[in-house]
Amino acid sequence: MQGLYLVTDRPLCGQKSLEDVVLQAVKGGAAYVQLREKDISTRIFVEEARRIKQLLTPYKVPLIINDRIDVVQASGADGVHVGQDDMPYAVARSLLGDKAIIGLSVETWDDVEESQKLGVSYIGVSPVFATPTKTDTKGVWGLAGLAKIKSFSRHPLVAIGGINESNAREVVAAGADCLAVVSAICASSEPEAAARKLKSIIDTALLMRR
Repeated sequence: MQGLYLVTDRPLCGQKSLEDVVLQAVKGGAAYVQLREKDISTRIFVEEARRIKQLLTPYKVPLIINDRIDVVQASGADGVHVGQDDMPYAVARSLLGDKAIIGLSVETWDDVEESQKLGVSYIGVSPVFATPTKTDTKGVWGLAGLAKIKSFSRHPLVAIGGINESNAREVVAAGADCLAVVSAICASSEPEAAARKLKSIIDTALLMRR
């Protein structure tokens, strides 16, 4: 996994529809979309996931659902992202099958070591920097922590937390293969332009890292 990874946040979209923000982000170069909903009913979540999946299919961009394996199964999404307190990886894999994308957040070094034993698609380094969109974490990794994980882990790293145009280059340089952003796109007045700029920074930084 490499590139720009959009994590949705409906309130941050303001007057823009979630579907429009997702579409603009993908047109701007987002390679993955994670649908994150904490405050809507299962029925509405499934309906929304189906709409987003249909929207993404022509672009061949995978749809990943935050936490909810039932929503993945009901919507035909491509995978799930789980945290340390969500369904265990082995159970998620048995339910979703070998082809599903399954990402796992790591918040402590023990989490990182444990993830080495798992066939996850990627690990989410969470959070790299402090951010108001992730308040239930155990601390921040920082660039040094990210670099330490990169030198140890066999998995692709998706960095999330406080990432934007001003620090994207150094996050990739520290070891992130993919940058997950929330407010940098959802809260932007021009999501497509914001995504295009971030993608350009990521692509250039990845080339420089080789």
